[in-house]
Amino acid sequence: MQEEGRRRLLEDNLEKLMRTYTNVFDLGNLDEALKEAFEIKKDRYKYEALGRHKTCLLIFFNNSLRTRLSTQKAARNLGMDVIVLDVNQGAWKLETERGVVMDGDKSEHLLEAIPVMGCYCDMIGVRSFARFENREEDYTEKILNQFVQYSGRPVFSMEAATCHPLQAFADLITIEEYKRAKRPKVVLTWAPHPRALPQAVPNSFADFMNEADVDFVITQPEGYELDPKFVRGARVEYDQRKAFEGADFIYAKNWSCPGVTNPADYGRVLSKDMRWCVDSGHMSWTNNAFFMHCLPVRRGMIVTDDVIEAPTSLVIPEAANREISATLVLKRILEDL
Repeated sequence: MQEEGRRRLLEDNLEKLMRTYTNVFDLGNLDEALKEAFEIKKDRYKYEALGRHKTCLLIFFNNSLRTRLSTQKAARNLGMDVIVLDVNQGAWKLETERGVVMDGDKSEHLLEAIPVMGCYCDMIGVRSFARFENREEDYTEKILNQFVQYSGRPVFSMEAATCHPLQAFADLITIEEYKRAKRPKVVLTWAPHPRALPQAVPNSFADFMNEADVDFVITQPEGYELDPKFVRGARVEYDQRKAFEGADFIYAKNWSCPGVTNPADYGRVLSKDMRWCVDSGHMSWTNNAFFMHCLPVRRGMIVTDDVIEAPTSLVIPEAANREISATLVLKRILEDL
């Protein structure tokens, strides 16, 4: 019985540990997470001693501005040292596939590089976008999960192939700050873009909104249906005007075809219909809604100047809250080290 009790205690503690941060469920109770986030925002250096003599390694396979700056700032808020590695600038080119003959331009395999990286830090943040070469590989998060499996360190996503949970948590914090109604109507709308973009931001936004106390609607042209595991119980509306009616928040974002109904279309640009660009006419359908976007944004494609520069535009406060979402996540990881 004594051994069984120890086993159950260990299992209970393991359930509380924050060893990864990849989705909304890793945060646990959202109300508690939001309360903690606002406490951090009042005094973001309150836990500065928590990270003393701890090192956070940030690995970028892709470009970054807000994620890079906000996560470095968050780590330093917590007293941590920060190492930043740009994989494509100054590091050996990394092979990611098993069973290959490495006779090309890639000098090191990720399976050796990952545990070595783990030797030099206490936690690892990874940014690795979808490649659009293979839907199954992207949606199983092959790169991110290799870090989880082989680094021996807690791993958090700074945007992976299918999710961007630091951004989505910052979005939720922003909505909580600015909402005028107890249960606001939040609309995620597709918008045109000249290039094929990943589904990570809309996926994570849907992931969080479905667990938050909001009336959540997704609107997009046919063929752009997000993966059902992110859509869950959200209402999907193909008529953008109908979706916008009475909305309190409009979150505009482009994404390429998720390949749900036709895997052969995965990653393709099926439409550049400019009627979906959010302008003042679109916003007039709403309940004087706030405008949101994760940035960077293509003006004249995603949104017009008058909308993004209006007093109801939250793109800057939203970006500022990236520091708060990252600080909370890193704090919780530190507390479980």
